[in-house]
Amino acid sequence: MNENKTVRLEIGGPPAKQMQNTLRGIDRREWWLWCSAALVMLTLMAGIASFSFSDLFPRMNALDAMIFSRAVRGLSLLVLLFIGHAFYQQIQIGRIRRQLMAQVFAVDKVEVLAKEVYNLAVLDSVTGAYNRRYAEQRLESEIARSHRHGLPLTAILFDLDNFKKVNDRYGHAAGDVLLKAFAENLSKSTRGSDVAARYGGDEFIALLPDCKPDDVQFILKRLNGLRVDVGGGMLPVSYSAGWANYVPGESAEDLLKRADADLYVNKRASKVHAIV
Repeated sequence: MNENKTVRLEIGGPPAKQMQNTLRGIDRREWWLWCSAALVMLTLMAGIASFSFSDLFPRMNALDAMIFSRAVRGLSLLVLLFIGHAFYQQIQIGRIRRQLMAQVFAVDKVEVLAKEVYNLAVLDSVTGAYNRRYAEQRLESEIARSHRHGLPLTAILFDLDNFKKVNDRYGHAAGDVLLKAFAENLSKSTRGSDVAARYGGDEFIALLPDCKPDDVQFILKRLNGLRVDVGGGMLPVSYSAGWANYVPGESAEDLLKRADADLYVNKRASKVHAIV
């Protein structure tokens, strides 16, 4: 199969930084909440201890009793304040968590949008295969790579036979089914490093980096015998193909012209053979 057609969101972008800041805010609030709880618990322990020590002094004068009573009331007020503070902090943490969930949802939407943009940019809407723009960009990069490292490169052009007759007889929906079936079969017949794309109309292209002499014939053999259900029965899918190996120093346009010329010769030969 061809290389994976998924898009990953760049890590470290604005949405990711926002989520990191939100998580830090949650951590800080929870840390302060736990510190406050620890302080209140220590204060309560001190208050309880003071109650125990008061039993050791049964003859407490009025001033000491007033001070002790105020301490009890202050301790109670402190507990009430802490309960209110903890309640408020829990509300704030809940709000921040909801903000974080909204940011996560926004990131998901960005990923979906990025995938849609990617599909529009490099994928053919009918077949799901790569489109002509992507194939031409990859051809330029593969030529540069082949020229730099002295590696072989082969381009194969395909043209479906009698495609117009299929559209006229069975309708354009049947033609789309045929195009998609051929694109899927071509994708399965190529390697992961290869590129299989719809070049336009009923034409397809395959780019084979590091192509061995037998690779072309292997692909062509795997494409033979394809039959598609177009609603009016199983329709055999035939094609003509032409290919050319990259010559160091030539342009992508020259390489495709030679492949197209070979395709034209093979297509004429198949028509003559069909008439005979």
